[in-house]
This record gives sequence, structure tokens and C-alpha cells, in this order.
Amino acid sequence: MQFKSDNLTAMRVTDVQARWIPTIFTIAATCLMAIAGPSGVAHAQSDDRRLPTSNTEIKMSLSPLVKQTAPAVVNIYTKKVVSERARSPFFNDPFFNQFFGDRFGGAFGAPRQRVERSLGSGVIVSSDGTIVTNHHVVNGASEIRVVLHDNREFDADLVGSDERTDLAVLKLRDVDSELPAVKFGDSDAVEVGDFVLAIGNPFGVGQTVTSGIVSGLARAGVTGQDYQSFIQTDAAINPGNSGGALIDIEGKLIGVNSAIFTKSGGSNGIGFAVPVNMVKVVMRGLISGDLRRPWLGAAGQGVTADLASSLDLDRPHGVLISEIRDGSPADRGGLHPGDVVVAVNGLAVDNPNELKFRVATLELTGEAKLSVLRRGKALELSLPLEVAPETPAREETIINGENPFSGAKVANMNPALADEVGVPTLSEGVVVLGVARDSLARRARLQPGDYIIEVNGETIDSVARLNEVVKAGARRKNWKITVKRDGKVLTGEFTL
Repeated sequence: MQFKSDNLTAMRVTDVQARWIPTIFTIAATCLMAIAGPSGVAHAQSDDRRLPTSNTEIKMSLSPLVKQTAPAVVNIYTKKVVSERARSPFFNDPFFNQFFGDRFGGAFGAPRQRVERSLGSGVIVSSDGTIVTNHHVVNGASEIRVVLHDNREFDADLVGSDERTDLAVLKLRDVDSELPAVKFGDSDAVEVGDFVLAIGNPFGVGQTVTSGIVSGLARAGVTGQDYQSFIQTDAAINPGNSGGALIDIEGKLIGVNSAIFTKSGGSNGIGFAVPVNMVKVVMRGLISGDLRRPWLGAAGQGVTADLASSLDLDRPHGVLISEIRDGSPADRGGLHPGDVVVAVNGLAVDNPNELKFRVATLELTGEAKLSVLRRGKALELSLPLEVAPETPAREETIINGENPFSGAKVANMNPALADEVGVPTLSEGVVVLGVARDSLARRARLQPGDYIIEVNGETIDSVARLNEVVKAGARRKNWKITVKRDGKVLTGEFTL
């Protein structure tokens, strides 16, 4: 059937480090003066510069901070057994693939197993051996080995993992003494320009510490995760740093290093970390076995310069609400289409990703305070915090029989399912969740994520209705199907 279109850390100056941080700036200023030379423009400020006056000032470094935090950062080694078929030497020949396709390799290849090994980093956050790391570091691992800063080794169990935030929690086995642990900071207090340390095990060379500043906040569109509001840093982060610590000048964890922007495979000075406030929420949920997030029940878009002008805003900021689900927290809290949400609990939001992130990091108790602009007037709204509901019921079903949907797993989309699979929570309709190999549904080119709109001219609004239409067409040979895929409506015909 052919459808036609209709991969960081900031340091803040505190009283504890105040005695040595000014000296770092003094040394840097002295170096600049030397470069400028006697006739340089630096002469006008030469009175503010001086050479170190003692050996103590010359020896100032970040070493005390590293000694305080590095023992809590660990190396993680994983092993994963992968099953695959041995491929015939003819398997990649287009001539044979034209006739046999995937079945050619299966027919001539024998199943075999191979072991994949990978490495990453993690952070001890509790002296009993609780570790946070990235989901992608331990995903699918059959064996997890953790090596501490002092070269002690432990086996670890996976407590839980959350692909949507790229976070995972491990627990070391047979811990017989208290382990060094890093304290949580507050990622909402981080500002661009703050000093940070990135600690991890890049390229497997051993624990490495790099320094830099926070170069951006609330970065989105970096990875495929749903909840994106990354801390960006120029502290060097390389492969193997994943799951490592982003530490502030107080020695507290403000982020878990997760991704880098690179064209070469190495650091280009653009690294990203999951904010620790999200880490805390996900960790508690994974440990308790009940990882659930609040939902808003509203959709919107970022405010552009043109929109700001039409809305009489002084500048482009906030999220313009375009749709609200009946009975949702947004609806019950008094949010209206056309409102501009500018802050959640006093923390500014400038795009839908940031709004989603801010709500998702709140506890499922009490209320959220939304700062809203409505026709130029500032309002404060209180919204209840609750999980997305299972309404309507999913009715997950695998379609059987002689029809184009045979082998497809379908369900009624609801807010809970939408949140679970990472699509907008206002989505509705009958969605394809999976398609079996060598099935009629696969031949009909149905894909996971397709919404079934019409079958043989009949509107499909529920799984029950789809079943009725499929049964009524049991003897049909020709089928006409309309689906919505990636926002586009596609119509195709299928002959059994």
C-alpha cells in the first residue's frame, strides 16, 4: 500500500573559597598586563594589578575542591550479550535482496551471540552506595561493574532507569562501610558564568577533571529525551564522561553530564548536563518504584517577536497557550487559551519545553503557581498537581485476521499513555503502538505512532469502533485506509 499525502559544571564563589578565588583573577590579570607590554592599553589599569606576594598565593588551585568531590565519582563498566544472525556474504548484494529481502539473511545465517562492552561514569549520592548515572550508560546491560576512586570494585544492581530523562539509579552490592558521597545542589540557582568542574572517565583513560563555566541554561533540542532543559558548559566533556558529575564551587552536584555537541567525537566546548533538580525527582521515583510526573493539560507555543507585538508584550517571552483539555489541571486552575505563561513557581519559562520541564520537576503534592499575562494584565493562578489520567481506557489490542491491521497493536490514546510514550498529552484517537514482523500490517506499511482516522470510509474514534469495522470487512479484498503520521494525513489502498 502506498500512502499519498492529502551527547556540566559551574562553580559559584562562596565564603569558603573566597580566600583563594580573588587570587586566581589577580594572576590572570597580571598575565594580561605582561602580554600588553609597556605601551599596551592595559597601562590605564596597571594600578589594579600586582604580582603574587607569597608562595601561598602562587600555589592557589582547585585541588581542595577536587579532593572533596572526586572520590564520589565512579567509573562504570557494563557488559551486554547481543544475539544476531551470521550474515551470508551475499546478504548485502542488491540483486539477492531484491528477491529475498530480510528473509535471505535469516535463511542462510545461524544465530550467534557476541558480548558488547562499554564504559561511562556515575556519581555516588548516598553513602550506602546509591549511584546516579545516565540511562544510555547501563541500558540493556547484563552485568554492571563499578570502580571507585580508590580502585575498589563492586558489582551493581540496576534500581531503575528512565529513558525519557536519560537517568538511571544503581545500588552497589556488599557495601560494608560508608562511601564518599556528593551533596545535591540547586540547579535553579545556577547562572550563566558560574564556574564548574566536570568529573568523569573520558575515553577510559581514568578519572579526569576539567573546569569551565556555565555557558547556557534551559537548552532543548539536544537529544531525543522528552524533558529537556539542559545546563550547557564549556568544561571539556568527552565520550566516557556520560553519567559523571557537574560540580559547583561549593562542591555540590548541580548536574549529571549527559551529552556533547561534536563533529569529531571529541569535546568542542559544548557539553550538556541534566539539571540536578530533575535528577532528584527521577531518583526518588525510581527508588520508590513510582515514577510519576505532574501534567498540565495544556498546549502552546513560544512567543515570537511578531506575537509579542500583537499581544502588547514588552518583549518576546513566555508560552502562549493555544489549547486546554477539559477537566485538566490547567482547566480547573483557570488557565485560558490566549494566556501567556511566563513563570512557574517564580521561575521564568520561555518555551514549551521549559514549561513542561518546570511542571515535571514539581512534587505531586499541593499546587503550582503560574504567573500569567492575560490581555496585558498580570495574574497568578494556582493549579493542582496530579498525574495524567487514564481516560479514556487504553484498550490495548492486537488485531488478528485477514485484514491490513493484522499484527498491529493499537490503543486509545489518553493523557497517561501520551505522557508514557512521549507525545503531546492532548493527543487523541486510535494509535498504532507496534507492528509485528512479517505481518499484514507491516505489508500495509503501518508504523508505530500512526493514528488511524478512517477505514473504508468509516471514521475511527476508538479501538472498539476499529474492531467493528474490521469484522464487518472480513471478506473484503480491497481496503482504503487513512492515517495521520507526523502531523500529515495520508491515504492509501491495500489489496489482500
